Amino acid sequence: MEIPPKSPDESEKSPQSKELMTSNTASTLYISSRSESVWTSASRSKWDIYHKPVIVVSVGAAIFLFGMVITSLSCIQIKNKNVYKMCGPAFLSLGLMLLVCGLVWIPIIRKKQKQRQKSQFLQSLKSFFFNR
Repeated sequence: MEIPPKSPDESEKSPQSKELMTSNTASTLYISSRSESVWTSASRSKWDIYHKPVIVVSVGAAIFLFGMVITSLSCIQIKNKNVYKMCGPAFLSLGLMLLVCGLVWIPIIRKKQKQRQKSQFLQSLKSFFFNR
């Protein structure tokens, strides 16, 4: 950041006024940087938007399938049958929970993206009409 040249009046000001000027400038810079980020934000790819729910759905489906395998192993006569009967349904329910959470998360993200587009459109209309 550039430092403006000192004027003769600046030495006469109190230290409190200098602090106030600095904090005011910093807050103005912060506000302007926040408003610029709305306009300069590049559009994100579909993977950037949906990668978290896709990963949750994939992991949930894998755990659900693993639970199905473990549960089906309990039907076969194996010496550790009780362990499979306890672990199988647990993996089934955990996998199903993650699968459903990921599947519900996708429409929520879509709705949020539509709201952001509407918000940006309304901001541009507002700035168009009020900056004349």
